[in-house]
Amino acid sequence: MSDKFFFKGRKNPKPKHESFGYNTKRASKLGTPDNPLTLVVSHEERKKEIESQLNKHNLTADIQINSEVKEDIVELEAILALPRTILSDKKPNRNEPCHCGSGQKYKKCCG
Repeated sequence: MSDKFFFKGRKNPKPKHESFGYNTKRASKLGTPDNPLTLVVSHEERKKEIESQLNKHNLTADIQINSEVKEDIVELEAILALPRTILSDKKPNRNEPCHCGSGQKYKKCCG
């Protein structure tokens, strides 16, 4: 029987949710001083290019120079390639002039 009929109060105790209060299990954001990016580049010139990108986007990273290993900047590319919001033009109201230039109202032309 459910708690809502013939009984004042709860038969079953209300569950404790772990989502209240401060979330201590959350991982820190990648690219911050607490959790820097780990990048491997092949030479000093490439390191300077990467550092300029990091400064432009306010990120921190541990950059290692190793010419024997393949370059690894996947973490940086993933942060820089985050999707951006696309804004579209406002749709005209029914009684406004049509945007195609016909001179008619929008509702009679393209609506």
